[in-house]
Amino acid sequence: MSTLNPAARYPQPPRTWSRTWERVPPVLRMLTLNLLAWIAVCAVGTQGQWRLLPKWCIEYLPMMLLSAALGLALLRHPGLFERRRHVLAVFVAVVLLFQPLQWLYVAWVRGDGFGDGIAGVAAVLGRMRRYGWFMSAGTVAVMAAIGNWRQALAQRAAWEQARADNLDLRLALEHQRMQALRAQLEPHFMFNALSAISALVRSGDAALALTGINTLSDLLRHALAASVRDSVSLADELQFVRDYLALQRLRYGARLRVRIEGEDALPADAACPPLLLQPLIENALRHELDCHAGASDILLRCAFDGAVLLFEVSNPVSTGAAPNPGAGLGLANVRARLRMTDPQASLQAGVENGRFVARVRLPLGEAD
Repeated sequence: MSTLNPAARYPQPPRTWSRTWERVPPVLRMLTLNLLAWIAVCAVGTQGQWRLLPKWCIEYLPMMLLSAALGLALLRHPGLFERRRHVLAVFVAVVLLFQPLQWLYVAWVRGDGFGDGIAGVAAVLGRMRRYGWFMSAGTVAVMAAIGNWRQALAQRAAWEQARADNLDLRLALEHQRMQALRAQLEPHFMFNALSAISALVRSGDAALALTGINTLSDLLRHALAASVRDSVSLADELQFVRDYLALQRLRYGARLRVRIEGEDALPADAACPPLLLQPLIENALRHELDCHAGASDILLRCAFDGAVLLFEVSNPVSTGAAPNPGAGLGLANVRARLRMTDPQASLQAGVENGRFVARVRLPLGEAD
């Protein structure tokens, strides 16, 4: 029986130069890039005479050391060149200290000789060429530019990280707020459902009350399953509404009359917040059947325009009937949940042509 190599069973992603380079310590990366850059400068200076490359590299060794020292300083103090006075101080130190020593080194490497004592040293320094100053100043300018560029990148990364953290915090707060709204809605639903069961029990019809309890059990099972999800399918939400109406029909009997229009034109797999329509139906029941002894006239109209789901729940405004103020949680809860689900979603409610109309506009989404 053969055994498989773990590396063959679980192939590792190919190792690229970029990934390998990222594993190199920053100091070593900086020194390597610094060395390669100066070798490139020396190679350009030889103008194709490659036998002169070692000589050029030896003469430019102080410049290599200067840029390496500035690079190490930048790694330790990223804001070194952030202020102009720091750039000026480094430049003055290079001109007054490094530049003379660099030219003395070049003269020693070339074997020019220093003559007699101080006079010979002065003669060497007097032969300092203009491009030597240019190279020193250019090195300081390049390192200052690199330092400012790194500082800008670090500040941008910090800003983006702060922005991402702020967005994460806002999402977490919105999620907690949504959970709080759900926690508020479920006891509200429980209270009203139990009120319906209580009315059946008081009526003395044990069989009808038992049927109501079984229906309530199914409703609670659906509500608990939906409470851990951000959305449910529209088909499930409408079925929950029908089950809820079946429970209320046990209480109100033939008085409960609800029409549902446009259901067949809706996409069954479209997403909507769980327990979205039930509070609107419950609001219509409280302000209809609980305010008079006649039959209800509640209408749930559904529409779909290709990008937005539209729901409208309406009931007649009974004149002269005692109002049923309720707790005022249903519509406010639905409006808040819609706003958190999608900024384009909305709930508008008010009296139109003698009917109280609650109109929901919900952009189309996919269920979890």
